[in-house]
This record gives sequence, structure tokens and C-alpha cells, in this order.
Amino acid sequence: MNNWHGKWALITGASAGIGTALARELAAGGTNLVLTARRRDRLVGLAAELSAKNNIRALVCVADLAQPMGPEQIFSFTEEKRIAIDLLANNAGFGMYGEFHKARLDRLLEMTQVNVMAVVHITRLYLPGMIARGSGDILIVASTAAFQAVPYISTYSATKSFDLFFAEGLAEEVRQYGIRVCALCPGSTETEFFQVAGQRNHTKAAPETAEKVAHVGLAGLAAGKSSVISGFKNWLGAETLRIVPRRTVARIVAGMFRPKEGQA
Repeated sequence: MNNWHGKWALITGASAGIGTALARELAAGGTNLVLTARRRDRLVGLAAELSAKNNIRALVCVADLAQPMGPEQIFSFTEEKRIAIDLLANNAGFGMYGEFHKARLDRLLEMTQVNVMAVVHITRLYLPGMIARGSGDILIVASTAAFQAVPYISTYSATKSFDLFFAEGLAEEVRQYGIRVCALCPGSTETEFFQVAGQRNHTKAAPETAEKVAHVGLAGLAAGKSSVISGFKNWLGAETLRIVPRRTVARIVAGMFRPKEGQA
């Protein structure tokens, strides 16, 4: 991705999955990186690998976006290093599977904090600098779950709906300042998502690779799209939902996602 050659990109949730794939593709295009997540060992290893292989700078900032001050810690890190972030990739996020009334309250609130509050917070911190420079890019990782209610991951799908509409609205708002914003909506992807969420993969289709999803997101952002869906079948599914009553969709999806006996 030579669009950001020699520039700086900040990637949240960079220690695994789509975040790592974004880092690899950007590094291959000559982009300097600030990698942030909770797991220092993974970040340090990835930073060392990418800097040595691609002759770029890769810095590590350990932060937990489930904590309200996480975004401020990351922003302070880049400010102290005097790094102007040209590409902000809001990738960090997680899901939780099961009946809402049985879910751990603390995890539900942490999910909302990471998937929604942290996205708003960190975007608000970095956007003014981009506007002052007259350029900048923001990628927000949403999901195909953003296009409909999804029973048994109701909170997750709601947070991703927020991410999608936040990105699309913000994209139009800041276009006049030379800023591009794009929501990336992947479907089932080869990441740690299902393991963390405690959810089996409900799709019959083979999941896409994180590398393919990352490429689609960066290409969509570079092309000036306000949102992009990875995978033709995922796109077709999202478009089909527009003509089906939402309540009907929720009932169909509930049948697909309902936990089997013995599951939470």
C-alpha cells in the first residue's frame, strides 16, 4: 500500500488477526507503524519483524482500550514521540456469544467500551491534527453484523452498527478537509474472534483470510469509499437484507445462532 509510504499509521488491536494483517501490508508498502494492543510480547515480536524486513520504523505502545483512559495513553505516546499519525486504523474489538441475560455484565460493558467508546475517543483525539494538516485517513473495522440485528450476539452487532454509521457519517463530514474515512465490514474471518467470543462459526462458507480482509479495507480507504464489504457473498447478503423486514431477518438469524443445549 504505497499510499502511505514514508508516513505513520497507528493500528489498534495490532497483536492478532486483521490488525496484524494491516500492519504487514502497510509495512510492505513502506509505512511506519505504531502498534498498540494489550499483549506486549506479540507487539514487540511483530515490530521487530516488520522493521527488519521492510526497513521501516515500528513502535510499540501497550494499552488496554477496555479502560476509559486507553485512548489518552496512546495519544500521549505519539505526542511525546512527536509522531503525526496519517492513518488511524481503529481495528481493536471483540464479541461475546450467548443469551444476553446470562452474559457477564463486565464483559458486555468492556465490549461496548472497546467497540464504541474507544473508537469515538481515539478518533476525536487524532482528527484535529489531520484537519490542521489538510490530509489523513481513518479506517474503522465494523462487520457484516452491522447490517442487521443478530440475536445471541446482540450487543456486538449493535456496536458494529454504530461503527458503520459513525464512519459513513464522519466520512461525509470531513471530506471537505481532505480526510478520508472508511468502514471495513468483514464477514467470517480467520482470526481469534470466535475463540474470544465463545462462539462457533455459524457460516457454512469458508472464512476469508485476515490478509484478504485487510487488503480490501485499505484499498477501499485509498479509493475514497465510506464503507466496504469484504467478499462478494457478504456484499450480496447485506444488499438482500434491504428488502426483507428487519423482524423477519432477526427471526431467521436467531434460528442460525441459537445456542445448542449446554451452551451459554
